[in-house]
Amino acid sequence: MHTPLDGDVVFAASTCKHAAPDLMAFAELGALAANVLSRAVARAVYEARALPFPAALPGWKDKFGP
Repeated sequence: MHTPLDGDVVFAASTCKHAAPDLMAFAELGALAANVLSRAVARAVYEARALPFPAALPGWKDKFGP
């Protein structure tokens, strides 16, 4: 997956040890992968801290967290 505006790229690899799933199973696999990626991004945002210099913007936890 690549989004042209933010510079992030996600790669996936396969060993080809198993046959490709049918279309419905492939769609379900894609939905699960999207969910895992979105949760990882949300977790990264939640756990981020401000950079250690005076002009740095606050991280999410610095601004809203406990």
